[in-house]
Amino acid sequence: MSEALVAVEAAGTDTSAPAASGARQFWRRLRTQRAALVAAVVVAVLVLVALAAPLLTAIEGQDPTTYHPSLIDSARGGVPIGPFGGAGADHWLGVEPQTGRDLFARLVYGARVSLGVALAATLIQVAIGVVVGVASALGNRWVDQLLSRVTDIIVALPLMIMSLALLAIVPASFPRPVLVTLVIGLIAWGNIAKIVRVQTLTLKGLDHVFAARLSGWGSWHIARRELLPGLAAPVITYAALLVPTNISAEAALSFLGVGVKPPTPSWGQMLTAANIWYQAAPQYLLLPAGALFVTVLALTALGDGVRTALDPRAASRLRIGTGRGSESDSDTAAEDDTGNEGDTGKEKTS
Repeated sequence: MSEALVAVEAAGTDTSAPAASGARQFWRRLRTQRAALVAAVVVAVLVLVALAAPLLTAIEGQDPTTYHPSLIDSARGGVPIGPFGGAGADHWLGVEPQTGRDLFARLVYGARVSLGVALAATLIQVAIGVVVGVASALGNRWVDQLLSRVTDIIVALPLMIMSLALLAIVPASFPRPVLVTLVIGLIAWGNIAKIVRVQTLTLKGLDHVFAARLSGWGSWHIARRELLPGLAAPVITYAALLVPTNISAEAALSFLGVGVKPPTPSWGQMLTAANIWYQAAPQYLLLPAGALFVTVLALTALGDGVRTALDPRAASRLRIGTGRGSESDSDTAAEDDTGNEGDTGKEKTS
């Protein structure tokens, strides 16, 4: 029962127990999603690697900015010397072509920049999108029309062109990771605002929201206590999918010269620089591409698991770990067929 219905029936009822029960139910449902648990472990490992980048590179004895010209073959255009891109005890994943910088150090430090930019931009998008979407759905007709038109304009804005325009007016001394975060977060929130608006309009017609209005609650009180819990599932799911999208956006902005610039490493920058080395030094392309692929896959699986745990009526889009369910369905169908055959035999005997 919602908080509004409880308030109508009995004043002063404690809602902490249902909230705790709901949290326990969420974690219990999430634990049944094996793909989501594996994805959560992968995401946690990636975050830990990004946070522990200075410690990991200190253990290796390298850093992401030091050049090692003796480890590259200048006669061959800067290809690393040795097998697997010069990988060894001193350089665990080899060195970067043409510069000789340590590839492992740049990869783990690049995780800090790419994940940090993507997560921070996602938080900005979610915050603006939720506020605008809820305000549009709860406001009067004029407020809804105004915010909807603003959202349409934001959706239509080309991210890359706006980023290039900002490059012309933002001083070069401004930190590039912060600039990329603000550009992505402040320009690409339109889609989530549309999703929140539609979901809020649907939730407005439910009984517990109507009961909250009858109890005299204000619009923002209703939004905070009754609507936001119902918006959690779609918002969290879409936010999980926004993170890999923002990582790709950071890569594109780095390619255009708006994003993170050398010597600061990022996965997008490494992919951009590796497009001419994929034949001579394939690991230079495969390592950041593999890290990006694993990150996207893990976040997608985690978002799907969270969505299913928050809304158990929704069937998971990922069919990972559902073999038992399929087998049980087939067994049930076989039993039904057997039962039907038995009934048919009885009818024939009679």
